Amino acid sequence: MRFRLPFTFNLRQLILLLAMPAAAAILFSGLYISYQVQKERVIEDTLQSNHVFASKLASATEHFLAAAMQQLEFSASIIAEDITNTELLQAETNRLLEQTQSFNSVAINMQGVVKAASPVSLNIINKTVNSVHSKQALKSQQPQVSLPYISLANNLIIVVSYPLFDLAGNYYGYIGGSFYLEQQSILNALLKQHSYDGGAYFYVVADNKTLLYHPDSKRIGEQVSNNPVIERVLQGERGYTRILNGQGTAMLAGFAPVKLANWGIVAQRSEATTLAKLDTFQGQVLKRMLPIVLITFLLIAMLAHYIAKPLRLLADSANLSTDKKNVEHLKGIKSWYFESQQLKHAMLEGVHTLQSQMGQLRQDALTDPLTGAHNRRGLNILLENLMDKQIPFAVLEIDIDFFKRVNDTFGHDTGDEVLKNLTHIIQSLSRKHDIVARTGGEEFLLVLPNENSDSAFVIAERLRNQVATTLMAKVGYINVSIGIATWPQHSDDINQVYKCADKALYHAKETGRNKSVIAS
Repeated sequence: MRFRLPFTFNLRQLILLLAMPAAAAILFSGLYISYQVQKERVIEDTLQSNHVFASKLASATEHFLAAAMQQLEFSASIIAEDITNTELLQAETNRLLEQTQSFNSVAINMQGVVKAASPVSLNIINKTVNSVHSKQALKSQQPQVSLPYISLANNLIIVVSYPLFDLAGNYYGYIGGSFYLEQQSILNALLKQHSYDGGAYFYVVADNKTLLYHPDSKRIGEQVSNNPVIERVLQGERGYTRILNGQGTAMLAGFAPVKLANWGIVAQRSEATTLAKLDTFQGQVLKRMLPIVLITFLLIAMLAHYIAKPLRLLADSANLSTDKKNVEHLKGIKSWYFESQQLKHAMLEGVHTLQSQMGQLRQDALTDPLTGAHNRRGLNILLENLMDKQIPFAVLEIDIDFFKRVNDTFGHDTGDEVLKNLTHIIQSLSRKHDIVARTGGEEFLLVLPNENSDSAFVIAERLRNQVATTLMAKVGYINVSIGIATWPQHSDDINQVYKCADKALYHAKETGRNKSVIAS
């Protein structure tokens, strides 16, 4: 069973059905592609910005630690001149703390025992230090930055240390400057000075994955695990990447190492926060584009109307009626594009062909196919028109004398040529409004409007003489007999007029043929 739609689309509806979803699809796909491109661009820019920030902060921290190391180196050179002088040791720790203001505290450790410290209020002088950093520093005899640890004063600190040698090169211990991680310190101030805004933040992590700095101070000292960015930055890598933090939030992270201390700095921002402005911007773009979209749809609707209008009008005229009004309407349709012009041209050609064919059919229906003269149907239509207009007319009934003899002697083809020649003679002697008709085998009628019996007789004699003196091929000369009757003089009934003309013709035949006789 064939499925049929309950309704039929017209061309305008089809154009709108195709164009508007296509335009909407192009628009929204363009917006989507634009959003995706901008999204990737924003994410890439944010990643690079975070990387640049982390790199700059790592460089600043590196310089700060190097400067702190230089200060300790300078103090170490002063202490080397009198390394056993406890007053000198204490004076140098005081100077270093007060003049440089780089450290939260300064201490001199010799063989695991604190020999001098500033501020004195720490109350750690002459106390034994057993921290991992102290042991490493004493053992390595090299400048170093410690891992975070809890000091004797119960502070979470890191220590920058420099070895102490006397002038003879004998090793005694180290001088160290500490930075408090959970309290105000110059390192803390340096990092806060480079605070990152716009929803971004950074943190600093030590070699043992302990947070040295974080905007959430409660997290300082916390050890972080299962973070691929921290793993990479502590291996000395720098760069940027997209990651998921411990809470499952997508983050855009840039990272760089502080190689002097083997720290890592990570600057990051949540992807959602980064794209929030883009989403707002995209909404504004869509809002501003809505008038353009509406105008576009309106233009599509107008264009669909103007495209469909010629075809609709052509479709309305598609019955190819030969009515003059319909043809003029068809000609007046404005076909402004190629296809409609071609269709209009084809329809006009079709109408013209149909008119020609109908004209030919009408002609064939009203004329004799052999001679081209009117047949009985065509004759009756013309006579009805004359009678309706009350125009009097004379009827000349013409018959070829002994025509059977022509057919029998020369054949029907020659007889047909005789009939054609006779028709030509009759037509040549007729006026514009006279009617020539073939009503039988060799019988013809010549209708003469506005003629009476006498004037018709003159015309009949002229015709008869013309036929008698015209040489016919093969046959030679022929004669015709003519019976004459008039309407309405003889009768106002056309059939009676025919009978009167027929009786006159019969009388002409009986009285010797080749005659013209007026009905009595």
